Amino acid sequence: MVTLHIGAFQAHETVLECPDCDSDVCYGSEQLLKLKPFRSTFGYDILVYAGKAMFLRCRNEGEIQQELAEKHVEISEREISYLARKFVVYLAVAHRQSREKINRLMQSRGGYILHLDATCEGDSPHLLSGIDGISEIVLENMKLASEKAEKIIPFLQKIEQLYGQPLALVHDMGKGIVRAVKEVFPDSPDFICHYHFLSAVGKNLFGKENDQIRARLRKHGIQGKLHKRVREYKGMIDDHPAALHSFSSGLNGNTPQPSGPFTHDALVATYAFVLWALEGKKQAQGYGFPFDRVYLNFYQRLKILHSGLTQLKDLHRGSRKNTKPYVKVLRDLIDTMEDSLLRKTAQSMQEKTAVFDKLREAMRIALPSGHCGLNDKGEGSDMHTIEKAVKQFCLWISADERMSKQKEYQKMIAQIKHYWQKLFSDPLLLNTSTGTLAIQPQRTNNVLERLFRELKRRYRKKSGMNGLSKILKAMLGDTPLVKNLENPDYLKIILDGSETLEERFSEIDALLVQKEVSRITTRSEKVPSQIKKLIKMPELPELLVALFSG
Repeated sequence: MVTLHIGAFQAHETVLECPDCDSDVCYGSEQLLKLKPFRSTFGYDILVYAGKAMFLRCRNEGEIQQELAEKHVEISEREISYLARKFVVYLAVAHRQSREKINRLMQSRGGYILHLDATCEGDSPHLLSGIDGISEIVLENMKLASEKAEKIIPFLQKIEQLYGQPLALVHDMGKGIVRAVKEVFPDSPDFICHYHFLSAVGKNLFGKENDQIRARLRKHGIQGKLHKRVREYKGMIDDHPAALHSFSSGLNGNTPQPSGPFTHDALVATYAFVLWALEGKKQAQGYGFPFDRVYLNFYQRLKILHSGLTQLKDLHRGSRKNTKPYVKVLRDLIDTMEDSLLRKTAQSMQEKTAVFDKLREAMRIALPSGHCGLNDKGEGSDMHTIEKAVKQFCLWISADERMSKQKEYQKMIAQIKHYWQKLFSDPLLLNTSTGTLAIQPQRTNNVLERLFRELKRRYRKKSGMNGLSKILKAMLGDTPLVKNLENPDYLKIILDGSETLEERFSEIDALLVQKEVSRITTRSEKVPSQIKKLIKMPELPELLVALFSG
């Protein structure tokens, strides 16, 4: 066997049995079983080291193997992957055994607010999680084929059975979650995440325009044309480095030094201008669409680029050589600037985004001037003040003669009214062990969104892959429980008097864990090798028909 503090060694165990007993029970070394799981080579300390390194420090199998080698532990990458999966199973078992204590902790604080959300990528299953918004403890997880209500209802029923009725629920506007919550928790206050609500409103209001602008820009290939022009001009500037220094000095208010023909300064100016326009696609605050509108921003910068280069060309009309850098880019822009559909669509979207930004200001979240990105919790604003501001926004739309007649704004007002009761709430009065406490449910589902983003970021860092579809398919459903290890209250509960996770895991039935790992492996969605061979055969349909025609 192998442990961190000893290394590789051979253990000699004396197994005892009672000759006077009819039972076949044998008694092995309890000390040995505290070092490693039954029939395992590697000790609990290596199992915990591999699990923490992979899930908390984002190390991949190769990096963990190298770290363990420095500690004189020889282990394969495949074994490290297996130990990391066992780590999650051990943690899940410890979590299940600690549910009553977790529930007592939440009840001592007045109860729990259940945040629900699911994540997926591509054709992966949906990883559904429930987390307490007060203690921020991940309570339960489940992998689902889809976010349909009939799939989510058993998950919520399990949470109700284990932890009782929540004080309130917070989730997105997914139809499946909304129906399931109404079915299982009809009497619990139910709130919609303000961020998700605003996102849905924005997509409904100007999502079509955004798609149209993206399609028209792609049709004209303007981004590719400008990148090509940037590479061309960069090569020419590299041949005349003095021109860059002269141009920079001029912009900084210094007297530019002669650098040759004026065309070099025009070249640098055009190069910088084009790069500025391309930078428009990167001007975002990290909220995502519809809060960030990169295609509209890009088009607006293209218009400024076109106007600016036209002015520069007119300033130096007498010298064709000096205007050549401007003219080339202006030719690239002709099709885009003469596209009337693109122009009208951008104007319409710009008007709608101005209205949408007023709603963002009223709801005091994901603000146009904000810098929190997806971590914006919407804190620091009184709910009654927000509710009053949204009422004033709705009255403003209704009082405007033009907007009140447009279907898009009518639908937006109807959407706000439909979800009104799920958007605004009074503080909840909690009877805690220290007295009555008023708590305002979080206005966003950020506590879960942050968990999923962190989980995905860790896997991307570990695997080096941007797409996570395959990883989510292979991921154990209880993996989000690892996040709880950063919570001191939770860690104290699952340790249950033990000093370390290694000691706590040694108290769990290793055979139970082996069965759980075996069950998960058997249920894997991986296509069997025999089937892989068959589906590569072009003549498979004919063979199947012949087989059953027999």
